[in-house]
Amino acid sequence: MRVLIVKLSSLGDVIHTLPALTALRRHWPDAHLTWLVEPAAAEILHGHPALNRVLVLPRRAWADLLRRGRLFRAARQVLQFLRELRATSYDLILDFQGLAKSAVWVAAARAAAKLGPGPGRRRNELAWLAYDLRAPLPDPGAHAVERNLALLDALGVPRGPVRYDLPVTPEAEQTAAALLAGVGLAAGAAFVAACPQTRWPTKNWTATGFAAVADALAGRRLAVVFTGAPADRAALEEIAAAMRTPMRRLDGRTPLPVLAAVFRRARAVLATDTGPLHLAVAAGTPVVALFGPTDPGYTGPHGPGHLVLRSVVPCSPCFQRTCRTRVVEPHACMRRLDAAAVVEAVVHLVAREKPERSGN
Repeated sequence: MRVLIVKLSSLGDVIHTLPALTALRRHWPDAHLTWLVEPAAAEILHGHPALNRVLVLPRRAWADLLRRGRLFRAARQVLQFLRELRATSYDLILDFQGLAKSAVWVAAARAAAKLGPGPGRRRNELAWLAYDLRAPLPDPGAHAVERNLALLDALGVPRGPVRYDLPVTPEAEQTAAALLAGVGLAAGAAFVAACPQTRWPTKNWTATGFAAVADALAGRRLAVVFTGAPADRAALEEIAAAMRTPMRRLDGRTPLPVLAAVFRRARAVLATDTGPLHLAVAAGTPVVALFGPTDPGYTGPHGPGHLVLRSVVPCSPCFQRTCRTRVVEPHACMRRLDAAAVVEAVVHLVAREKPERSGN
C-alpha cells in the first residue's frame, strides 16, 4: 500500500502531524509512506523510522525565480517536480494541511483515494474540492495534534498513544555536545534552552523580560542557552545588552536535528509560540510557553508536564501578526507577562523529574 502524507509547513504544523504518521505506521506496518513537505521542515523528517520517502516541494524557490523574472526556469522546475510527483500512483493521499497550497498538489497527484478535511472551516480555501473523501471537522477547540489524528478516524485507523519518534542521530548528539561545551557547559550540566524569537512580532516577549529571567536563573546556578536562527541575531544582541551576566548563545549554529539534540539535553525549554517549542515537546523536554495573541489550547505544548503563561487581556487571542488593539496598550498580552512568574515556572519544571522519552 502506497500512502502520500501532505503537510507542507510550518515547522510546528509538521511536528503536530508526526503522531498521525506514527499511528499510520502502527496500523499499516508494511505500507510505503511518503511525505510531501517544504524544505524548512524537511530536516526533521529525513531519517524518520516511520517514513520510506520524503518528497521536498521547493515552492518558495520557484516564487523567488518568478520575482527575478526567471519564468521559463521556474516553469521547467515545476514541470519536473510534477513528473516526479505523478511518477507514483498512490493508494491513498492524506492532506493534513487542508489549504489551497496543499490541495493543488493533492489534485495533481495520482491516487485511488484522496482524503482531507471537509468544508466548513473558517479557513479552508475550498481545498475540500480536491478530495473524494472528506473527513468530518473535529472539535474547533481541539489541539492541532488531536485535529490531525482526527483525520485518521475517517479511515478507522486507531490513534493509539501519541508518539513523535523524532529522529536524532548520533552525529547530531555529538554536535550538540560540542556546541554546549563551547559555551562552557560540561556533559550533564543542568541548563535551560531559551527560544525567544518568532516570525510574528506580536508573539515576541520583551528583551528585558528574557534578560531578567536569564540573570535570575544564573543567580540560582541554572544556565540559560539561547537558540535561534541566523535572522534572530539582532534580537539576541538586544537581550544580551540588557543582561548583567554573560549570554550563552547558539543562534545560527543548530540545524533542526542538532537543535532537537540540544533540547533533549536541557532540563527545560523556555519559548514563545514558535516551531522550536513543539520540537522541544517532540524531543521529550518540558516546556514553559509564553502565549499572547494565539491560543495555547490549539497550538500550545501538547500533553502533560508543560506550563503555559498568559496575561489576562480582553483582546487575546486575536491571531494577528500586527497589534491592532484599542482596548489596552499595544502588545499588552506579551508585555504584561511577569519575569518573576516566568522564573518560578522554569524552576518548578526543572525541579521535577524529567519524563521518559518513550512516548516521544
